[in-house]
Amino acid sequence: MRRLLSIPLAFTLSLSASAVLAEPVSGGKLDLIVQPEPPSVMLGVVTNGPAILVGGNIYEGLLRYDEKLSPMPSLASSWTVSEDGLTYTFKLVEGVKWHDGKPMTAADVLFSANDYLLKMQPRHRNLMSHVESVTAPDDYTVVFKLKEPFEAFIRGLAFYTMPIIPKHIYEGTDYATNPANEKPIGTGPYKLAEWKRGSYIKLVKNADYYLEGKPYIDELYYHVIPDGASRAVAFETGNVAVLPGGSVENFDIPRLAELPNSCITEKGWEYFAPLSWMWLNNRTAPLDNPKFRQAIMYAMDREFAKNVIWNGYGKVSTGPISSKIPFYSDTGPSYPYDPAKAKALLEEIGYDGKPLRLLPLPYGETWQRWAEAVKQNLAQVGIPVEIESTDVAGWNQKTSQWDYDIAFTYLYQNGDPAIGVDRNYKTSQIAKGNPFNNVEGYSNPEVDKIFDEAAVAFPASKRQELYTEVQAKLRQDVPVAWLLELSFPTIYNCKVENLVSTASGLPNSIRDAWIKP
Repeated sequence: MRRLLSIPLAFTLSLSASAVLAEPVSGGKLDLIVQPEPPSVMLGVVTNGPAILVGGNIYEGLLRYDEKLSPMPSLASSWTVSEDGLTYTFKLVEGVKWHDGKPMTAADVLFSANDYLLKMQPRHRNLMSHVESVTAPDDYTVVFKLKEPFEAFIRGLAFYTMPIIPKHIYEGTDYATNPANEKPIGTGPYKLAEWKRGSYIKLVKNADYYLEGKPYIDELYYHVIPDGASRAVAFETGNVAVLPGGSVENFDIPRLAELPNSCITEKGWEYFAPLSWMWLNNRTAPLDNPKFRQAIMYAMDREFAKNVIWNGYGKVSTGPISSKIPFYSDTGPSYPYDPAKAKALLEEIGYDGKPLRLLPLPYGETWQRWAEAVKQNLAQVGIPVEIESTDVAGWNQKTSQWDYDIAFTYLYQNGDPAIGVDRNYKTSQIAKGNPFNNVEGYSNPEVDKIFDEAAVAFPASKRQELYTEVQAKLRQDVPVAWLLELSFPTIYNCKVENLVSTASGLPNSIRDAWIKP
């Protein structure tokens, strides 16, 4: 991509299905599930799935993205890219207000990009490593000058990869402990009205939202229901109208999808492209040995996990890049279920039977079942495993402090390997305190070099060559144990129209939805 045409603000609704929808209706209340309850919905501090689900209606980025990952306006009404690919100029929407009534201007964008997010978000630091400067020639123009052409940049400006943060609230404060983290102030279509811990999070319509008539729905209630079966019952009885992807156990999906007036969609995950794996702590024996890590890959029956634990949803992963985003390549060693190969590798390296600690992801019964299946798979090849279950806060603590041997996770790929993939494998992304970077501690200077070159290579065919090369190398080293490209179907009452209108799904689409009378 060498040049983007200026795009008008009116082009805010992408997906082709939206062209045939009925006239929107204003009013009503929408009841959803959030699972598990997020520790915060301030997207500068926390960016796990539940926080994004709620916080995406409070905070916004410069751009949104359609299902083909093409950019659409958000806080930027239009933009241009210079012929040399080095200068991105964004015109901001005028008249945008923060939820406290203060105007949102270019000063907030500069504060967010140059200060706040550099300190708070590793993925933003990675993106900004390609940026020479961010300036504002006036209150409604922001100019990013890049050090070199970086095609991924235009896909890194979403509401949670670069949320715009209010300068007047955070400047000069301790960002991590600012009281506004508990009462977030954004520019989004909804405001936080009430949070009853353990029960619900209530958002209300932003009456001063800059898009006339939007949002259509008056109130959003995100219900916290810890038990998966109870969440399913809440939908069956009509107490909730939307089950976001992952909020009920997979074995309940077919039954719930067949209920009267029940609709289901797998759309809205194109930008995230969630990829699941198990972190393998590369710092400690025997996990510091690539052959031991290869043995783990051969020991796991991932087809069983997909077909039985995930009810056929998703796809067995081949490596570090999801097949749903650009530059995927199925190259390098493959790891079919082969316990005999696993045993042979363990014998070759003289594995002594040291027990390992396995940390499940605390997101419901499906993940617990998956941990039990992996424990059984590993036991069958002679690797004893002890499962250490914890809650979300405990999981965050243990993984971010590297206090584990094997730990389940899934991370978003964010539309481009230079934004959502290389952060998981580059040496520079090894840092305690964050569970969303190179938590496994893998370090390979050759891999670092290829990722760095691939990020800025031009044209796209050159990027593909480099990403193909690095995928093969990572598949040889197995820094983590890749599992599935996840699919999270959203189940909802068919009275809710236009529920998914972007590649980021519910967190970035509800402003466009309405409830039929």
